[in-house]
Amino acid sequence: MSENEKRHIDESREDLLQEIEEFEREREQLKEVLGRIGGRTFSKRDNWINIAFLLIILILFILELTTHFLPRLISLELGVLLVSIKIVFMIHSQQKVNHFEFWILNSIEYRMNETSKMVRRMARKIEGDS
Repeated sequence: MSENEKRHIDESREDLLQEIEEFEREREQLKEVLGRIGGRTFSKRDNWINIAFLLIILILFILELTTHFLPRLISLELGVLLVSIKIVFMIHSQQKVNHFEFWILNSIEYRMNETSKMVRRMARKIEGDS
């Protein structure tokens, strides 16, 4: 092996080590973001909100059947309002997921473009050395 080939191999090894370190950093960042977005605390909060909405609607329904303390039209409108609020909450949660998916896909596209550029540079170097 010539000195030039050894130097080229060492440079390639250094580049690969840097890429691996960068990949590890990105993986840790991704784990952190995934934990914040889809972790147990988020699902527990969702469960408590669902239980609260269900309890409020059930209590209003039972009170309406037994005591008639609210006129039926107001009770019906209150139920529709609560269901509408729940639908808005679900849409908001879905938007968070969509944003996160877009971020992941954008990140993957960026990495693919960087890798493609690196492959093209390496191909040019190989063609130039030949």
